[in-house]
Amino acid sequence: MIIEARTYTLKIGKVADYLALYRAEGLEPQRRHLGQPYGYYSTETGALNQIVHLWAYADANDRAAKRAALYADREWQAVVPKLFELIERMESAILNPAFFVEPQACKIVA
Repeated sequence: MIIEARTYTLKIGKVADYLALYRAEGLEPQRRHLGQPYGYYSTETGALNQIVHLWAYADANDRAAKRAALYADREWQAVVPKLFELIERMESAILNPAFFVEPQACKIVA
């Protein structure tokens, strides 16, 4: 298993707008193709105006296949430009879990 940690630095003051738009239009297509997020957070200290989200994959091939399916989804294609308008910078890191940690996914509340 691998975890992808994606950090988006948003335009100042746009965290609430991003989260509202993502919940309304982006969450469902992502869940449909990527499954439940491993975690989804906004920062309150340190670097501000950031969204950090984590996604679990079996391996790099699983990630590539799921992300290709997501980007082929018309509903996702429609929301991406709206989300990108709120983002200044995007980062992605692939994390390999330590052998002694058992991963647990987060739950999304309705």
